[in-house]
Amino acid sequence: MNTHERDMKVTVQNKNGELTFDCGERESILYAGLRQGINLPFECATGTCGTCRARVTSGDVDVRWKDAPGGARLKPDKGDILMCQARARSDCLLRVPSELVIADTAGPAMRRGIIRGLRPLTNDVMHFDLHLTSPMSFQAGQFVVLEAAGIAGGRAYSMVNFANDVERLALVVKRKPGGRFGDLLFDNLSGEAEVEVFGPLGRAVFRPEEDRNFVCIAGGSGIAGMMSILECATQVDYFRNHKGALFFGVRTLADAFYLEQLSRYAAASHGNLDVTVALSDETIGAKLHAEFPILKLANGMVHEVAAKGMAEWDRNVIAYVAGPPIMVDSTIRSLIVGGIPIKDIRYDKFS
Repeated sequence: MNTHERDMKVTVQNKNGELTFDCGERESILYAGLRQGINLPFECATGTCGTCRARVTSGDVDVRWKDAPGGARLKPDKGDILMCQARARSDCLLRVPSELVIADTAGPAMRRGIIRGLRPLTNDVMHFDLHLTSPMSFQAGQFVVLEAAGIAGGRAYSMVNFANDVERLALVVKRKPGGRFGDLLFDNLSGEAEVEVFGPLGRAVFRPEEDRNFVCIAGGSGIAGMMSILECATQVDYFRNHKGALFFGVRTLADAFYLEQLSRYAAASHGNLDVTVALSDETIGAKLHAEFPILKLANGMVHEVAAKGMAEWDRNVIAYVAGPPIMVDSTIRSLIVGGIPIKDIRYDKFS
């Protein structure tokens, strides 16, 4: 943060008390609080989910992205804001709906990064490397928010790789109609782009010390965070004594990617990791992938394929879910109906 910026005092209140933190002129209220260890409510941190809502009861704030999808149900005339899109312009007081606590671990931080190593994976999915100005440690399953000059709002991307104190993050982006960040990358394959990077973020993380079997259910580019989880699990030889399953949903087999890496994870799992690619828009009679026979194939929506594949599983598992919001919602409902408690379902919903 620029030391010449003026710091505002932001106080957040809830029925259990209040906490005060500094907020620079250029940073969002959400980022400032998280950076200083305040456990403010959020999911996507980019304006799409609406979880970081708050009500300004005194002071002035500037809302950066007034049409953010997550703000559709807010009442601006009563002072409602999304903290991820709000900048403090004076000392201010906010009411938030969640309990206020101070984290006992280091908070996320702002860095800069340079995008390099762009590599198309399918016609609308691309892998890219983000080279950081300072190393980052993160938990498997977490994500970062990237902001590029000239593009309103941030974009959240889960890490594909896993290691401590890394200077390079591996990320994946899916091109969508009107998605300006995706267009920036797909239209400049040979160029480099400088971005601001905030993170790590996210609570849908893998912790080997929890000592439990787990299931990953991903749709499309939601596979990114699952790759990080599998990488971490493989590094610590987690599958020697635990079972795991991954269900990867795509439209057709041509839309699948990272299959070689997934094959390597399955091969290193002592037979305890099953990987199934679920095809929603293509019917294939084969049960195994022709090139990677350790991978299973199934027809249908990924949450339905997962429910069938988990029918004989012990319900005492941790489930990780990532993908488009409608897929995440359908999968969570299916898991709950199948007997998995909501406390054991971990997800970060962003699109």
